[in-house]
Amino acid sequence: MLQPVISRPHEPALFARTPGLERHRVAPGGLTVIALEPGDRLEVIDREGDQCGELLAFDDNGREALAALGLQGSAGADFIGRLLSDGSRESLHVASGLDKRRVDCRHLPPAARLWPAGTPAGFSRAFTSSAAVLVVVAAPGAPVAVDAQQRASELRLIIQRANPASLLLPALPAPLGEVIDEFTLAPGTARDYVVAAGQYIQVLDVAGRQCSDFVAFDRRGLDAGREIDLDPTVTRTLNGNAYPGPGLFSRFFDRDLQPMLEVVRDTVGRHDTFALACTARYYETQGYFGHANCSDNISRALAAHGVQGRRGWPAINFFFNTGVDAHQQLTLDEPWSRPGDYVLLKAMRELVCASSACPDDIDPANGWQPTDIHIRVYSDKERFSIAMANRMTPDADPVLTRESGFHPGTSALTRQFIDYRGWWTPTHFDGYGTLEEYQACRERVAVMDLSALRKFEVLGPDAEALLNHCLTRDVRKLAVGQVVYSAMCYEHGGMLDDGTLLRLGADAFRWIGGEDFGGEWLRQQAAKLGMKVWIKSASEQIHNIAVQGPLSRTLLSQMIWTPATQPTLEELGWFRFLIGRLNDYDGPPVMVSRTGYTGELGYEIWCHPDHAMQVWQRLWQLGEPLGLAPLGLHALDMLRIEAGLIFAGYEFSDQTDPFEAGIGFCVPLKSKQDDFIGRAALLRRKEHPQQRLVGLELDGNEPAAHGDCVHVGRAQVGVVTSATRSPSLGKNIALCRLAVDYCEPGTRVEIGKLDGQQKRIGASVAHGTVAFDPDKSRVRG
Repeated sequence: MLQPVISRPHEPALFARTPGLERHRVAPGGLTVIALEPGDRLEVIDREGDQCGELLAFDDNGREALAALGLQGSAGADFIGRLLSDGSRESLHVASGLDKRRVDCRHLPPAARLWPAGTPAGFSRAFTSSAAVLVVVAAPGAPVAVDAQQRASELRLIIQRANPASLLLPALPAPLGEVIDEFTLAPGTARDYVVAAGQYIQVLDVAGRQCSDFVAFDRRGLDAGREIDLDPTVTRTLNGNAYPGPGLFSRFFDRDLQPMLEVVRDTVGRHDTFALACTARYYETQGYFGHANCSDNISRALAAHGVQGRRGWPAINFFFNTGVDAHQQLTLDEPWSRPGDYVLLKAMRELVCASSACPDDIDPANGWQPTDIHIRVYSDKERFSIAMANRMTPDADPVLTRESGFHPGTSALTRQFIDYRGWWTPTHFDGYGTLEEYQACRERVAVMDLSALRKFEVLGPDAEALLNHCLTRDVRKLAVGQVVYSAMCYEHGGMLDDGTLLRLGADAFRWIGGEDFGGEWLRQQAAKLGMKVWIKSASEQIHNIAVQGPLSRTLLSQMIWTPATQPTLEELGWFRFLIGRLNDYDGPPVMVSRTGYTGELGYEIWCHPDHAMQVWQRLWQLGEPLGLAPLGLHALDMLRIEAGLIFAGYEFSDQTDPFEAGIGFCVPLKSKQDDFIGRAALLRRKEHPQQRLVGLELDGNEPAAHGDCVHVGRAQVGVVTSATRSPSLGKNIALCRLAVDYCEPGTRVEIGKLDGQQKRIGASVAHGTVAFDPDKSRVRG
């Protein structure tokens, strides 16, 4: 007899599935404060290994209460006290909050040291509280020089509440600043509120998977009898995008084409198409007569302001996961939002607003379980960083877009930034422009902030063995001071990432890639093999700037000092690095690698973020006489396509192998004797290739674009992965993943535009993927 089929999808970090479970992050070199009730279980996890932990606990009177967790103070465990007295804005904020709980931060007792040094990744300890206590957990660590590798790493806290039944919703996150007004909206309700120009509105999804509709009116317009509200058509048109998204120019406009709101932060990254709030008619057509709906609720909320009610409100549908598919059909699915996710908006003028908590329980719009929405209004005196949020794994805490140590320098030259892999990175520079930046790199010298690259320290006696197992390159052949480019593959041969590996010592390596998950993947493989190795995240403490172009050596040789044990800048070979100082013996420590992403002679300077602006200022001081220019992502894209260099999500993904991505040279299947992840699959794929990456030279002046189909006759035989207008060659070029049957140089193909059939651009398969300087004489020079 058949049993009922039950839905149990894997939904990490969703409160509705595990209401008593909480996750918190302790930042490297920082601390986190949490409250425990009697019977609550706290687990502290050393995610990356070899990270000491400290813990303090206090009762309601502010007295030390470590005994409630079965702990006692450890001699010399004073990191929490030192951090709270360092005078930083963050420490003053935390100390102020602790002071309200009667904790005297000026005379803190010794903390409990949770474990000795050398713990493996994933090591943990668990404690059950016997009383109500306030707990402070820290991940001790100080800034580390760029040539050192023992960096602080994060801790993870898992709390299992003893009484989850009393927690109908997770606790609200702490306010971001000075709160002017706040209220909670129960499912199926809406409320009006007024915000002044410059004030901030935070729309919080308390439990996750819940939608909230938002409308706004110009208050002065209402006073004058005019209903001037948000207009979706104007907003879409002026933003040039169907999906409103956060950023420097993410704004919502009214019918007069005037900005009403600016999106400051978004921790979700996916909302709807700015369509109608749910209506009575929608529920009626589904057979649910009289169902509560957001449009009627909003009309009732705004009636007090003289706003005419509407059967359907064009609203910003926060957290509502809708989209338009390839067939122009509007689709919907469960929201992406998780507990505590939010959108932060800034009012550009005085507004009358209304927000709802959607009552939809008949489809996936609210994950089938409508929950609360919380609204906070913040003072116009607050200053919040503009940011999106990224998560390394689905259950990880969101990390807001960061600014590198070079940001004060780049932001003085441009406001044109995008969120590139979680860091604000310039696209182009005011007063220069993409073509000027490109020419500076090809003819003189240019600098670019590449701090968004992920850095991981790989340390320990099994470091070489692990990397040799996880990378396609033969790591055993890598000498100290050498750099090698490699692919990182899954078992099926698809690419997880590409990057460069630096060998700093016999058992010390640094992996530079594009994926945060790369470090987690290495840890997972080390755990499977039982290896003695630590993979420490270093992206926050190593920032890097590329110095590229024919005059890059001339520039850097004036500012990099090296000891006698290191090669000089002039002596540094291709894919080698040196450890030196900025300017002289007493300057800040830096690393310089002869690497780049432009196809030109070039270098990258690696430094601690505290020293980034010293490097930046020295570069400009010495570089201006040489014609130095900044370099943005748009110009970099032109340079790397000309050089045939690949980019994640374009030339490769987990669906493509290194051979299909055009980097088969980094998979030495014959010479590398050791087994590595994906080797068997790559042997099969190499023997039976289906596609190859080739270069295309286009006829005429019309450009191709990423994703364009490539045809021979009516049949599609490939796809354009990247394309650009090459200023040096005076023609349009492209990189294309093409069926092996048509990869012979000179083969004629057609790039499809419109639907791929109505318009075609003729093109020829080029000799190789490198369009500019194919013998690499410039980069090797």
